[in-house]
Amino acid sequence: MRLFILGTRGIPASHGGFETFVEKLAPYLVSHGWEVVVYCQESGKGSISETEWRGVRRIHIPVNQEGAAGTIIFDWKVTWNAFRQKGLFLTLGYNTAVFNLMQRLGSQINLINMDGIEWRRDKWGPLAKTWFWLNERAGCWVGNHLVADHPEIKRHLASRVSESKITMIPYGGDDVKSADEELLAPFDLEPRQFSIIIARPEPENSFLEMVRAFSSCQRNHKLVVLGSFTPQKNAFHRQVMEAASDEVIFPGAIYDAPIVQALRHFSYLYLHGHRVGGTNPSLVEALGAGCAVMAHDNHFNRWVAGAGAMYFKDEAGCAGLFDTLLENNDKVESMRAASKQQFYEYFTWEQVLQEYEKLLLKWLEKSN
Repeated sequence: MRLFILGTRGIPASHGGFETFVEKLAPYLVSHGWEVVVYCQESGKGSISETEWRGVRRIHIPVNQEGAAGTIIFDWKVTWNAFRQKGLFLTLGYNTAVFNLMQRLGSQINLINMDGIEWRRDKWGPLAKTWFWLNERAGCWVGNHLVADHPEIKRHLASRVSESKITMIPYGGDDVKSADEELLAPFDLEPRQFSIIIARPEPENSFLEMVRAFSSCQRNHKLVVLGSFTPQKNAFHRQVMEAASDEVIFPGAIYDAPIVQALRHFSYLYLHGHRVGGTNPSLVEALGAGCAVMAHDNHFNRWVAGAGAMYFKDEAGCAGLFDTLLENNDKVESMRAASKQQFYEYFTWEQVLQEYEKLLLKWLEKSN
């Protein structure tokens, strides 16, 4: 029962959804008798080293390059190292799936979580979109089995491979029942007197539409926009900030989990503008925190947030929801209750991790 996990920058999590997932999955499997190995990206030069974290073996691979190029180099080094190992393999993401051909040729069993439809994202140029499209195809072919985190992602992948080759397991989130109200003080916020957006500030995440909709009139309410904004370098970031009224707050990116949990837990509305993707981790975490969700209307968000959320298609629709919901506490309370119900039904970590172990055990039996 040995599992190697590829495709993340390592644990403990400090980057994104996949790292948080591995931070949950790896110790869970260790507690169930597995030996788990996670590859971790390190900056700089040097040799490969190993450490242990909560019973998980970590293989640290140094990369002396930043950005996307550094990630690609890291993935290549990880794949080469994994090729010489024995066990079961789980690769998270398909961004460098062409490298996993090595494992297929070596008869290693590799399950690939295919993440979202990366090549559809507006932020990528033609070259990057082509790279992701090719790697999505490669991942479908070289993976022994595929994991989709959303029914629509499974449906998309089924146009590439047989549906029997795909298992749908969503992302999970923490059940947040309470939070520290004092953590709001540095932002000059009061419980339920603000709404919040937590996402990467990209055009496809509807930042401009949501900020404009909120800023279209005086709200006597605050909108907190969490994300890394660089208006000096990024024209879109500058456009969003210029469209904001004086009731919009930009505190930057915050990675301190208790602070983010408090901001979610005490928010009046949680805005989710993503137009592309599968089961978005931030939206799941909003459900776990009992947020009243106001989301962009698409089949990805509707399946995750369910019938208890409210949806908008454009800037005007978003403004209309603000007009209605900021004056309707009873409706917002019912939305909060619906979010919790949706979370408990589909997205607790216990459910998600059990489904992953069930799938891994099935493939472990096939490998022996």
